[in-house]
Amino acid sequence: MRNLNTEFPSAEISFNEYDVCFNLSTQPGRRCRMRDLTGHLLLTQPSVSRLVDRLAAKGIVEKQPDPTDARGVIVALTAHGFDVYRAVAVQHASTIAAQVGAGLDDAELRTLTELCTKLRVAAANTTPSRRSVVGVPTAVSDRASA
Repeated sequence: MRNLNTEFPSAEISFNEYDVCFNLSTQPGRRCRMRDLTGHLLLTQPSVSRLVDRLAAKGIVEKQPDPTDARGVIVALTAHGFDVYRAVAVQHASTIAAQVGAGLDDAELRTLTELCTKLRVAAANTTPSRRSVVGVPTAVSDRASA
């Protein structure tokens, strides 16, 4: 991750700002509640709020009141923001491919893809009640203590 951050290909947005844009790009309508966005990131709520404020100042995202909850805020990726995200994503994907691909052969890359897909599917199907207090899935905690 340090290498990806160091070699991040954009002067327009930072690595963490890119993460916000990436997560918004995967949501319906490229928008979600601030609380939900924070849940997708490995950052504290105040840090996410500052990132969103910086992105809003650049016109990359827009903050909107949540029509279903007066206390909530919706964060939406603007058309300009999506264009910036896509341009950076292409370059960033090349950096990731070069770093990961440099140490693995084709068979190992296929295995890695299969394992990542399996983990992604498992994570999507894991309910919060199945996770331990520290965020490690219960099955992993059970195996580690056995």
